[in-house]
Amino acid sequence: MPWCDAGFRRRRSRWSLWTSGRGRHRACHRSTISAWLARRPRWHIHFTPTYASRLNQVERFFAFITQRAIRRGSFDSTADLVKKIDRFIRSHNANSRSFVWTATADSILQKLARLCQRISGTEH
Repeated sequence: MPWCDAGFRRRRSRWSLWTSGRGRHRACHRSTISAWLARRPRWHIHFTPTYASRLNQVERFFAFITQRAIRRGSFDSTADLVKKIDRFIRSHNANSRSFVWTATADSILQKLARLCQRISGTEH
């Protein structure tokens, strides 16, 4: 986090850091991290449960950027790479559509029942 803070200090942007497993991170350098965050009010830490849907959406969006904007690309510099990613995100946001959930609760529960039936009795 310190390198991010130093590199973007002039932008005056708000930082959101998403991480999974609050219990895992809680004991690790708690006072040091709390003191660092207290001096930087624009940093907001969000702890999500492991495999949380929001974190998965963020990971999926980075994969989408990789597939559509980065992979097999040719970049003259880091600045060129950043410019192409920014252009892709602006284009994506300008043409974005809302996500529509099409699965019903019953269909999800049926899939879960099939999975449980398939894996019951297996060695783990």
